[in-house]
Amino acid sequence: MKGDFLKAMQFRHACKIFDAEKKIPDEDLRFILEAGRLSPSSFGLEQWRFIVVRTQELKEKLKEACFNQVQLSTCSDAVVIAAKIEELLPGSEYVEARFACLADRPEVLKWVRDFYASYYSGINISQWSITQCHIAAANMMTAAAAIGIDSCPIGGFSLSKVMEALGLDEVKHTVALIVPFGYRVNPQPQKYRLAFDDLVEYR
Repeated sequence: MKGDFLKAMQFRHACKIFDAEKKIPDEDLRFILEAGRLSPSSFGLEQWRFIVVRTQELKEKLKEACFNQVQLSTCSDAVVIAAKIEELLPGSEYVEARFACLADRPEVLKWVRDFYASYYSGINISQWSITQCHIAAANMMTAAAAIGIDSCPIGGFSLSKVMEALGLDEVKHTVALIVPFGYRVNPQPQKYRLAFDDLVEYR
């Protein structure tokens, strides 16, 4: 198990060019999306929404919005991770429904509501929501690698152009990340990482 997981981590890299003729089977794409759906999130609020872009026309629009990165036009599917904003307002129907699933007693529910309202007032909700979405993105990319599917996280894009291309309302959502998935054309480059001892400190 541990060996399989590390093998997937070694396999995963930021794939720059995908085989445009090779498509991901629906059941494999569903597996990747499930890894995102089942990811942990702060307060259990599942701050993400996954928009799967499959048409070439829309992928080309995303490519333009991402400063013409070729990954978008050659991938099988691109998953745009939209970060929720409006739904995360304390007392919203969405938040109340999520908390009702987590709190089994009235006093616990009240505590969660009060704590969340206090927390919400002291953060940048958009940035917080985006960071939660990155957890789901990481899990989806690792899940993809585990079944031999490549990916490339894209955080460099024109937000306004992506929002326009997808018809997203800036009051309701922002864009956290765009992740193209597909199959590599070129051999995987050497992976460079800092040594374990340079990163890990025990206290």
